[in-house]
Amino acid sequence: MNPLRSHLLEGHVIPAQPLALDAQRKFSERHQCAITRYYLASGVGGLAVGVHSTQFEIREPQHGLFKPVLELASRTIDEELAKAPRPFIKIAGLCGRTEQAVNEAITALGYGYQAGLLSLGAYKNDTEEAMLAHCARVAETIPVVGFYLQPSVGGRLLSYSFWRKFAEIPNVIAIKIAPFNRYQTIDVIRAVAESGREDIALYTGNDDSIVVDLLTPFTFDVNGTPVTRRISGGLLGHWGVWTKAAVQLLNEIKLARQKPQIDAQWLDTAIAVTDMNAALFDSANKFAGCIPGILEVLRRNGLVPTINCLNPHEVLSPGQAEELDRVTKAYPHLIDDDFIAANRDTWLS
Repeated sequence: MNPLRSHLLEGHVIPAQPLALDAQRKFSERHQCAITRYYLASGVGGLAVGVHSTQFEIREPQHGLFKPVLELASRTIDEELAKAPRPFIKIAGLCGRTEQAVNEAITALGYGYQAGLLSLGAYKNDTEEAMLAHCARVAETIPVVGFYLQPSVGGRLLSYSFWRKFAEIPNVIAIKIAPFNRYQTIDVIRAVAESGREDIALYTGNDDSIVVDLLTPFTFDVNGTPVTRRISGGLLGHWGVWTKAAVQLLNEIKLARQKPQIDAQWLDTAIAVTDMNAALFDSANKFAGCIPGILEVLRRNGLVPTINCLNPHEVLSPGQAEELDRVTKAYPHLIDDDFIAANRDTWLS
């Protein structure tokens, strides 16, 4: 098995990188570098750039930030890893119809990215067969991380059959499972189990069920034989904040998975993480404030100058700041304030 697949199967925290903008909504390279350095110092195993948390608007001609954002993140990662080398995966978000997605993949490869997280948002009204053809074509250019996105934020329902056929695409290396739905989560994992593809890593994007996803063994009968698959790690916008605590959490979950029984205290942790995500992602308002919520946590930590988004209509929802106050006070063991305060000046230098 190649090192990239082995690395993903080990299970890692992979944050979805947010975008740092100043008071004039201009790209702040200094703060963007600081965010990336924070993630590397936290011990993450990869970084996803140019994805939803990075704001899809970076691709719009009036902003022209897709290439600068990808290049800066890749260069900063390389600089940090040169000081302390370790395995790491750079994942670029890929959007649009096939021509655009392939061109973005070529750009990403040029900047040293090893895989593409493939958004299917441009295929909301197409057949599953057309979507599969699109995925296969992009996978000819770059290793692909599949992405099951919940409909409420731009995704669509996909059948078990789609994921079973998707798992047959040779250059698929992982799937981010983010339908926020247990039935659909099982569809993906069963499809991969029944495909026989043990080299496809499963990553949770279910921000409402992070801990339970990571603790659960998913066992299915495959031709009379029980086959168990686990969700290895997470590729999450949620892990773009409180990242060091997330790395510690995943390490503890890996140890817990080795025991014959799961301690009931993990149920408390599961609820705590989901409660924090509700505030962060603004679930009360159908996730309208999810990107500003991520930026607000980083702003409070001094890692970004503002919570400005490229779309000026993306702002915190009423009461969201108070909810962030509540959860950070309620779960101090799951935040990074002290760690960031001790290192922030170095990351910003």
